[in-house]
Amino acid sequence: MILLGALASAGVILWAVGSMALAAGFGAGALALAGIALALRPAAAAPVAVAAGRGGDPALMNAVIESDTIAVAVTDRDGMLVCANDLFGAWFDGYRAPPGLGVGDIGVARLTAAGRDAWRDGRGRVERLNRDAVQLSVDVVRAGIGEDHLVWRFRPVASFDLVKEARRLLAGDAGERLGEAGIMAALVGGDGRISGGNRAFALRAAGRPDAAIEGRDFVTLLSADKNGLIRFEREGATGGPLRLLQVPFDANDPAGATLVFLLDDDATPRLGEGSASSHLETLLGMLPLGFALADRDGHFLFMNEAFARAAGVDGQAPPVFPSDLVVREDKGVVADTVRRFASGPPMSGDIAVRLRARPDDPVALSIAGARGLGDATVLLSLKDNAEESRLKRQVAQATKMQAVGQLAGGVAHDFNNILTAIIGHCDLMLMRHTPGDSDYDDIQQIRANSNRAASLTRQLLAFSRQQTLRPQVLQLPDVVSEVFNLLKRLLGETITLTVKHGRNLGSVRADPGQLEQVIVNLAVNARDAMPAGGTLTLQTYAVSNAEVRRMNSDILPVGDYTALRVTDTGTGIPADVLPKIFEPFFTTKEVGKGTGLGLSTVYGIVKQSGGFIFAESELDQGTSFVLYLPVHKADAQASAAPAMPKERPSELWGSGTILLVEDEAMVRAVAERALTRHGYKVVTATNGEEALEQLEAHEPFDLLISDVVMPTMDGPTLVRHAREKYPELPILFMSGYAEEQLRKSIDIARVAFLPKPFSVQQLAEAARAALAPKQAGEGGGATPAD
Repeated sequence: MILLGALASAGVILWAVGSMALAAGFGAGALALAGIALALRPAAAAPVAVAAGRGGDPALMNAVIESDTIAVAVTDRDGMLVCANDLFGAWFDGYRAPPGLGVGDIGVARLTAAGRDAWRDGRGRVERLNRDAVQLSVDVVRAGIGEDHLVWRFRPVASFDLVKEARRLLAGDAGERLGEAGIMAALVGGDGRISGGNRAFALRAAGRPDAAIEGRDFVTLLSADKNGLIRFEREGATGGPLRLLQVPFDANDPAGATLVFLLDDDATPRLGEGSASSHLETLLGMLPLGFALADRDGHFLFMNEAFARAAGVDGQAPPVFPSDLVVREDKGVVADTVRRFASGPPMSGDIAVRLRARPDDPVALSIAGARGLGDATVLLSLKDNAEESRLKRQVAQATKMQAVGQLAGGVAHDFNNILTAIIGHCDLMLMRHTPGDSDYDDIQQIRANSNRAASLTRQLLAFSRQQTLRPQVLQLPDVVSEVFNLLKRLLGETITLTVKHGRNLGSVRADPGQLEQVIVNLAVNARDAMPAGGTLTLQTYAVSNAEVRRMNSDILPVGDYTALRVTDTGTGIPADVLPKIFEPFFTTKEVGKGTGLGLSTVYGIVKQSGGFIFAESELDQGTSFVLYLPVHKADAQASAAPAMPKERPSELWGSGTILLVEDEAMVRAVAERALTRHGYKVVTATNGEEALEQLEAHEPFDLLISDVVMPTMDGPTLVRHAREKYPELPILFMSGYAEEQLRKSIDIARVAFLPKPFSVQQLAEAARAALAPKQAGEGGGATPAD
């Protein structure tokens, strides 16, 4: 199946572009990816399903192969299934395109909404999707070279099996102690059949403590007389009457499991009188959910540790009534519900309340009427969802940061094209003016303001992790030493700067200039937070694999890190502001005193360097920013590319013919004039197709300068076609996107890169540097391939 899919895909390429070489290359690539998929899949699994003719994007096929432990599917713009792995076909009974997966109308609607979010925002999610008896979480990501496909990932949701845990407890020591106290307990499923119980229940219900009671119908073991008294069926009328207390695991699910306690009605010990109380409290204390008991007047009689922890109970001042746990607006409804359930017939229900300990997060308080437990008439249950709420906030914050980053990166790219034209035209006008001319100072002012705007776009690209980095292997203390003198001048006389370095620090791989900017930005923020003076401490230290594991962080992966902690003694950051500090344009400073891009730039640089940054702060106690950079593994990382050499102005003039390809007219015009003024003959093209025509129609070119992202045919595709005829043709790519962001698509031999915006001099330097190896060799035009 994979072989047929690869051949069919190659056939579609041949039909679409008419190139046998491209079709053969694509077919070979598809077969290679298929081989990887076969190597990674389990031995007994079926082949990866690939829709013939639709598997031409290697990035998408890689996404499927790398996700072989979860169910993965890829769909295109038309909603057609492109490919899917074996697990997807097994889970959904075949290879059908999401959202039509047989998960019910509600499930289909939620999948449809997630897909719509992914097309619009780049990512969509379904927290819980019911598939038979399993719940799945679904992530949908827009992907592919043209971002014209959706990758669907389905993962099982790990959850605590409360029914299984209750069955284990009843069969163990807890069940034995309940039996010794005369309390029988059984676990009854939604179908009315017994799925577990303690030995005391089995003895009374079936005659032997080791009797097989699982699977038997619970009601058939009981009988009721004309007075409504309940007895065991096997004991008949001579058996003592029973009291039943039913505790449903999910009050909203009438067909769910129920824990049933049975007590002798004529000898039921009252709570606090005898061993039944202590054993019942022991059982409730062992359960992972929070339970509490209240009397008819609503006073608390008992609460286990899980309930106290979930409710945020102060051990020094325990609450008297359940209504003491909630905010003032919810007190009335809690008190009325407890009173109604305590005096009415046995029933249960949930109410949404806000706890005084966590007023921002509504929680579900389950209340059930209890009978047969003496003074206890109400059973309350509360789930501790503080961790779940924290994770939800973190996911929401990360999603928001990603969306804002994508927006910032797109805006920066568009501005880079505009700024390239402005700066270029300023440079061209300055060539016709000399200092002292009436227009010279005005042109310089325009150019200076354009460079300020370019600096802002670089900060936006840094936040969105799309800037061009020049990483090097370095030691973090060396970077701190480089900026030490600058920091002392920035901080002034009222702030004391302290530096501490740890031992055995591992080297890191990052751009030293960008790391210096991170330290300077954090120091400037610390200075502004200490208007009356204080202390700024920079501390480097090693964080081992074991220490990260002990931190038990949901964000920081386990590994070895070199950390930098920047701590001030300033005013601190309020708790409601702390989650927003890394967002672009967010600032608490007065208008005109801050752009709101300082910390967002720090965030982007750290994340693009593969690191993590966390903020800790308390009002009037100061703030700490902690950076974690992974320790560099020398044998697993490629060395950084050397920076492009600078040419002296006298060497910027050149000769030869250049093919300039740029879809933006304003950038194309200024680049053409700049290259022409430096002695080159320039032929222009507006897109890749026109450039190929120029390559055929003109004499061999000495250099190809092309934008990377263009409509219909992008720069990398153009270069691959051009290299078929001119294998030695030098290439200079230019783009408003970062080099690292485009690295996969421009990974071609003998290719240089020039980020936008650039000046006339920078363009001339880049062209000269790209031509230098060729002119030092043959000194002629590009040689056609044989």
